[in-house]
Amino acid sequence: MEHKILSKLYKDVVGSEPREIEELPSSGSNRRYFRLSGERSLIGAVGTSREENQAFVYLARHFKERNLPVPEVLAVSDDEMAYVQEDLGNTMLFNEIEKGRATSVFSEEERQMLVKTIRLLPDVQFGGAVGLDFNVCYPLPEFDARCIMWDLNYFKYCFLKAVGIDFLEDKLEADFQAMVEVLMRSQSSTFMYRDFQSRNVMLKGGEPWLIDFQGGRKGPFYYDVASFLWQAKANFPESLRQELVGEYIDALRKYIPVDENYFREQLRHFVLFRTLQVLGAYGFRGYFEKKPHFIQSVPFAIENLRKLLDEPYTEYPYLNDLLHRLVNLKQFSDELQKRALTVKVMSFAYKKGIPNDTSGNGGGYVFDCRAVNNPGKYERYKPFTGLDEQVIKFLEDDGEILEFLEHAYALVDSSVKRYVERGFSNLMVCFGCTGGQHRSVYCAQHMAEHLNKKFGVKVELVHREQNIEQTFKAKR
Repeated sequence: MEHKILSKLYKDVVGSEPREIEELPSSGSNRRYFRLSGERSLIGAVGTSREENQAFVYLARHFKERNLPVPEVLAVSDDEMAYVQEDLGNTMLFNEIEKGRATSVFSEEERQMLVKTIRLLPDVQFGGAVGLDFNVCYPLPEFDARCIMWDLNYFKYCFLKAVGIDFLEDKLEADFQAMVEVLMRSQSSTFMYRDFQSRNVMLKGGEPWLIDFQGGRKGPFYYDVASFLWQAKANFPESLRQELVGEYIDALRKYIPVDENYFREQLRHFVLFRTLQVLGAYGFRGYFEKKPHFIQSVPFAIENLRKLLDEPYTEYPYLNDLLHRLVNLKQFSDELQKRALTVKVMSFAYKKGIPNDTSGNGGGYVFDCRAVNNPGKYERYKPFTGLDEQVIKFLEDDGEILEFLEHAYALVDSSVKRYVERGFSNLMVCFGCTGGQHRSVYCAQHMAEHLNKKFGVKVELVHREQNIEQTFKAKR
């Protein structure tokens, strides 16, 4: 039936029947998409809601008039349940940044694609809102307090209940109401895309084009920034996120003056709200509808939430505590442990060989301490190690080792930061000296304490020649 309707629409546009109709992979919605090939390649869509189709067709035509990069709708069926549109090709932004998503290291080309996309967003939100009849939007014309409560209750009943976490309904409801008040103070007469994320951005001629905006409505512009940059599987490192927030703010200034401090503070609340909304959707689609794609995405959203909670949301005290309980549930903390970084720090004697990396990753840093003034050449220090007060005072009064360690800290810190962002699980740092007793022991001990204190990572410290082992537990 779909093929017959789409073939007719294709013929109305092109003048001939399509040679082939291929159904495209489905997304989260109930809409079905098809590629119609022949004299021209078009995309056909068949929906289950006339009002949703009407919203998309209206928005697409309106945005086209506003010179925004969206596919042109070319024909609509009489019952408005199907339509054909311009084919933008197969290059989805989500797939084009796949290497970056997998490693959290984004190439310059990937970064530029993201910059272009985030800088386009204010044009859609502000330029797209000019002359727009929001009453056509589906299912509601405006993002309001009811929408916020629906999404928060979606999270409560489809996720919290599904994972079996207990909560006090009245206290949670009070914090939800507080969140509504915080979010609603940002209401604006702009177009809110609602699902602005890299799966809904196509690349054509190296430029971003927008699809699947049929759920958009009037609403605050913060929402789409949170949606795009904190998308669960995007895996953006925090440094890149903040850079892209800066790009968005710069593009936003074309339309309104911006207090950057206030913007970033308010955005933080939208990020929390969007994360809860996404978990509600994952709960419903994954735990209730049993769709594996959504279940697989849950750990990524939980990790986003865990990082958000590093800075408490004091406006919502009960919710803040509840979310801490949530992210520490065994089913999620076990997943985190698999990807948590452990740094192994060792001291050793060169004459006995450089230590092997038992993790199988081929080693890491090896620092040679032998250029530092050696207390071992003095008889009075020979009975002691770099852990003893006499040796520590000698090394620190001399000063060479302090400068040496500052350089070592700078190198290792940069790697630990990136390893944590990228989800790597092992790094090895070794310090060697002649006998593995004084200088290397001092350096390894201080490096272990430094990394655990600064980054909160688990550190396994081994003074090989002294047969001393110590573990510094990860700090949450």
